[in-house]
Amino acid sequence: MTTSSNAPTLRSMTGFAAGTGSLEPFRWSWDIRSVNGKGLDLRLRLPDWVDGLEAAVRPLVAAHAKRGNITLSLRVTRDDAVAAVALNVPQMKAVVASMLQIESEAMERGLSLAPSRASDIAQVRGVLEQGMAQDDPAPLKAALLAELPALLTAFDAMRQSEGAALLGVLSSQLETVTALTQEAAALAEARKDDVAEALKRNLARVLDNTDGADPDRVAQELALLAVKADVTEEIDRLHAHVVAAQALLDTAGPVGRKLDFLMQEFNREANTLCSKAQNADLTRVGLELKALIDQMREQVQNVE
Repeated sequence: MTTSSNAPTLRSMTGFAAGTGSLEPFRWSWDIRSVNGKGLDLRLRLPDWVDGLEAAVRPLVAAHAKRGNITLSLRVTRDDAVAAVALNVPQMKAVVASMLQIESEAMERGLSLAPSRASDIAQVRGVLEQGMAQDDPAPLKAALLAELPALLTAFDAMRQSEGAALLGVLSSQLETVTALTQEAAALAEARKDDVAEALKRNLARVLDNTDGADPDRVAQELALLAVKADVTEEIDRLHAHVVAAQALLDTAGPVGRKLDFLMQEFNREANTLCSKAQNADLTRVGLELKALIDQMREQVQNVE
């Protein structure tokens, strides 16, 4: 399906559309609905007596979606529900023969039966049959397929509208992630002197209380601790993830899978930031990031 340049760049996997139509003597009603899913799962509930309908409908629906659990239902009814009455001649003859046999047996036994009437025979099950007129389903199939594009267009319109709302929410959340990341960077910069001073005190304490310890070995261990306390790399990655996420939001086409993966990367950096914080304010920012990223991931689950 061609994406219009004016259409939102994001589409939701949630959508619904319905429609009705008629072609004498038939009337029908469509509805199509979808929810999120890891892949594309099409479920078609169509009348099987319209030959070739499902084979024609499935690729048309699939062309309008890349992901989601989609159910398309079609109900077809006839206006002339009461069809012509037909006489089942073999059944009628069998009933008449049985009645003659019964009357003959009754006469031999001295019983007098009331005369049989045609209506008595007609009421016997199977003598008169009501059947649905057999129509050529080809015109009906053509009419249904002609209407389907309008239904799918309405379906797309709802998913695009939902996608526009998702785009607004995710863009706002990314702005907050940027602000929190900048706050974390400022807090990390402000604590550098405190971290360095703490490492010096720890080094002096270890050297004063450890006989025979290798000073180089101790210095290496403390340097490793300093690296583990440095959150510069996590902050840089968070900034990079924001840029990547915004680029995906500006990209036409299905981006839900990529955004979902990116949310995992966001969460990984936020977790590491919290574990390295060693500072109440930095820990607070890390926890706010984690909560916000969880909210973003919930929204991303609906992106196609």
